[in-house]
Amino acid sequence: MSEPRLDETDRAILDYIQRHGRAAYAEIGAHAGLSVSAVNERLKKLQAAGAIRGYGAVLEPAAVGLDVLAYVSVLIDWSAHNASFLEAVQAMPEVLECHHVTGDWSYLLKIRTRSNDALEDVISNRIKLLPGVTRSQTVIALKSPKESSVLPVNVRSEN
Repeated sequence: MSEPRLDETDRAILDYIQRHGRAAYAEIGAHAGLSVSAVNERLKKLQAAGAIRGYGAVLEPAAVGLDVLAYVSVLIDWSAHNASFLEAVQAMPEVLECHHVTGDWSYLLKIRTRSNDALEDVISNRIKLLPGVTRSQTVIALKSPKESSVLPVNVRSEN
């Protein structure tokens, strides 16, 4: 998909709704300098262009009992196993993110679980048993002083 052309008003709207998802169109409009109907039209266009994937609440992991955060690097022995690996991790609710990476590893997974025992179960009994997985390395986060899904849409590239 090609990158949607975003003007400063689009960027202002996107930045605002990332931080205040439940804001009324009037509130978004006041921030972006638009009427309610103009906000409605802009949001429809941004959704159609694929700039907005969806809407949802941002939950506090500890409040829902997901106290353990880990990053798991996984090595796949042969690229023919990539599709089945990706299909399997897509089906694991504990895997929040999966990134194909450069370097010594094939994938980097972000995983949240209720306990270290649950994390061990996910890694040992599900991920390591997938076809093609030859090695993994796990890093457990002790604290997360910053964790955000807000994209810096108002930061301009120097290029």
